[in-house]
Amino acid sequence: MLIQPYLFFTGNCEQAIHFYAQQLGGNIEIMMRYKDIPAEDKQNGPPNTDPESIMHTRLVIGSNVIMASDGCPEEPGELSHKGYSLSINVDTVSQGRDVFTRLAEGGKVNMPFQPTFWAKGFGMLTDKFGVNWMINVE
Repeated sequence: MLIQPYLFFTGNCEQAIHFYAQQLGGNIEIMMRYKDIPAEDKQNGPPNTDPESIMHTRLVIGSNVIMASDGCPEEPGELSHKGYSLSINVDTVSQGRDVFTRLAEGGKVNMPFQPTFWAKGFGMLTDKFGVNWMINVE
């Protein structure tokens, strides 16, 4: 079994995925826009969608995958990234501090990266797209 996060954004999916690819050294394998839906499938697709918004994207970071979309336009209200965090475990304190600093760029530090009683280094942040992250060095 493999569990992979699928993140939903409200119009800034493309910027978020490019940010994660740059900050985490990932590779965007696919990025499909709503305008790329084949004509024969558009009748079953979501109505009133910005054709340039992201229908699906796949980012590969090492052996990990994050998938994302600009969400479905029929979803009411703003999409929220509350109630979960993406957790990254790295091998060294310097690597942990570096990843933490890169993801925190333009975001909010919730707990500074520092030694704890359970880890050589640990920190929590909310990135500039509202996604929560925990960086851990066991």
